Amino acid sequence: MVRKLYELNMAMNLKEIEKHIKDAMPDASIEIQDLAGDGNHYSAIITSPSFSGKSKIEQHKMVYKSLKGKMGNELHALAIKTKEQ
Repeated sequence: MVRKLYELNMAMNLKEIEKHIKDAMPDASIEIQDLAGDGNHYSAIITSPSFSGKSKIEQHKMVYKSLKGKMGNELHALAIKTKEQ
């Protein structure tokens, strides 16, 4: 019961993740996988011309910013790989 309540309050599905990233970077191509099948552990490959000329750290910060504080809250774990287009 406690686990189900936690999942309802904390889980973020991959469509929500994709929407947040797309809202911030409309030109991005996004591939997201649910790594554990639990709705809490994802990996994302984001390709965008917005990353051009930016370091990997800056690119990742752009992705985290797009998630609007949900990382570590509703979104438990997200492995990010960014690519310039």
